[in-house]
Amino acid sequence: MPELPEVQTVVDDLKKAGLVGRVVHSVGVHWPRSVATPAVQRFRKGLRGAKIGGISRRGKFIVMDLAANGWLLIHLRMSGHLHLVPRRWPRATHEHVVIRFDDATDLRFHDPRKFGRLFWVADPGEILSKLGPEPLSRAFTGRRLAGMLAHHRRQLKPLLLDQRFIAGLGNIYVDEALWASRLHPETRSHEIDGDAARRLHRAIRRVLRSGLGNGGTSLSRGETTFTSVNGRAGRNRDALAVFRRTGQPCLRCRTPIERIIVGQRSTHICRHCQKE
Repeated sequence: MPELPEVQTVVDDLKKAGLVGRVVHSVGVHWPRSVATPAVQRFRKGLRGAKIGGISRRGKFIVMDLAANGWLLIHLRMSGHLHLVPRRWPRATHEHVVIRFDDATDLRFHDPRKFGRLFWVADPGEILSKLGPEPLSRAFTGRRLAGMLAHHRRQLKPLLLDQRFIAGLGNIYVDEALWASRLHPETRSHEIDGDAARRLHRAIRRVLRSGLGNGGTSLSRGETTFTSVNGRAGRNRDALAVFRRTGQPCLRCRTPIERIIVGQRSTHICRHCQKE
């Protein structure tokens, strides 16, 4: 699933491609369940004539300001991609929503696993207000994280994956941050002292910035792996310390990396560096 660095990379590439300022000519929906809200006919009618006033990110959501026409929120989920292509190009398999602009270009939502969703809303706060703090914001400090951890009694890995706790983190960057901070994913959050919380805070920000600097993490060559708008793969795979490195030596102590299950999620750890 695309996480904060991947979603931000898509947002940046949409801006570079000049999407801001374009006006929607029409909308085609070829898999109705890709539209979470409202009903498909209302979704198509509501977007028609809308001008893209701005593009940003909140958590794992792509947020498009449509000015007087409300807001378009896009969640890529497991396998969603956005293709910005000439209108004359034939629609490819799995391109479930096609937004056509007045300059003969299309923004196409491609989603092989069909988990991604689009939302057209009058107030983005209806959805985005439920999200936790942005981990790269100035307001997200080590002290704030320590306080947040102390108010829960959950295992670290599932808690950090909870978008209501912190927005934008997923399986890749949580595993990387826990390894970098030498914390075991099954440690209970209320047991984390101030020093450990500060280590975790620094590690979260460091691994996310690495992902951003490398244009995201692409793990394979399949159609479900992450690629940005222009089809460019992310380069952050080479910067990963534990994720999908099962059996390979830890970069710190040479202990083989193990794959375990925590909270029903695949998790990668070094048992020597991340003691229970």
